[in-house]
Amino acid sequence: MVTTRSQRLGGKVWHDAENDADLPSVGDWVALDRGENCDEVIIRERLPRFSRFSRKMPGKSAQEQVLAANVDIVVVVTDPGADFNLRRMERYLTLIERCGARPVVLLNKADLFPEKHCMNAAEELRNLSRVAEIHTTSAKECRGLDVLRGYLKPGVTITLVGSSGVGKSTLVNQLLGGEWQETSEVNEVTGRGRHTTSHRELVVLPEGGLLIDNPGVREIQMWTDEFTLRESFADVDDLAAQCRFTDCKHEGDTGCVIQLAVEEGSLDPDRYQSYLRLEEEIEELNRRRQKRRMATERWAKRNRRVKARNLADRIELEKEERGEA
Repeated sequence: MVTTRSQRLGGKVWHDAENDADLPSVGDWVALDRGENCDEVIIRERLPRFSRFSRKMPGKSAQEQVLAANVDIVVVVTDPGADFNLRRMERYLTLIERCGARPVVLLNKADLFPEKHCMNAAEELRNLSRVAEIHTTSAKECRGLDVLRGYLKPGVTITLVGSSGVGKSTLVNQLLGGEWQETSEVNEVTGRGRHTTSHRELVVLPEGGLLIDNPGVREIQMWTDEFTLRESFADVDDLAAQCRFTDCKHEGDTGCVIQLAVEEGSLDPDRYQSYLRLEEEIEELNRRRQKRRMATERWAKRNRRVKARNLADRIELEKEERGEA
């Protein structure tokens, strides 16, 4: 194996990228140039992606952050205890829907909780999505890992995401058969582990598949559109289609099926409120993206005017020097 001393992006990669999300990320296939002594690698081109799993960059920025590129399956790892959060899971599932990858959820650390508790948690997750596959595992006891190994086929790229301390590193170690990732002990008070993985890394598995391990995700902000949100909340969208009026605001309107479902208990009010919050978040994201586009266009026009003015000045100067003025 050749160890490279340095690597850098070629000029074409920088030129072709409209923003940071267009630059190579973990999971991307790239075209390389090697130095004569293999002491430097230059990335000449990022090959087209067939998918990317992204979130909005943390903070007030209206930019996309690619967590993994060219992924076939996104595995969200959680546990039935302190990390269990249906509203956060809705965010993950919505972003996976946009990515176009296959959604899988692992309820890890099942050894720490009663079986009935784990079964109830799994059932709640199944109620969130019609397509997500839910599995209960215990990386510590190697329980349920055969199901995960079933996804790791040649030519398949999987990425693991989830909060810190849910057992992602332990899962990776079990799959690779060694101490590939550093792990930490579980806190006896919170039932959570400490953050151990500090960077994204792509690993070639013995089975032939590719695994992208991610650090713990603290914020999972939306980077999607209204259509994907409706696909992810298909139950809410189906109810909205049954409302008496097509422009129903679902706020006490006559013949509103959603309000009726909430009152009767067939639609979880927390899930509906989550849908409204995500809808509002996406609208705000779209406003910020539009504002950013307008600012970029203004700068581009200004730069074109400056370049044209400078060119005109240069032509006039050359004419004067030739005595043609």
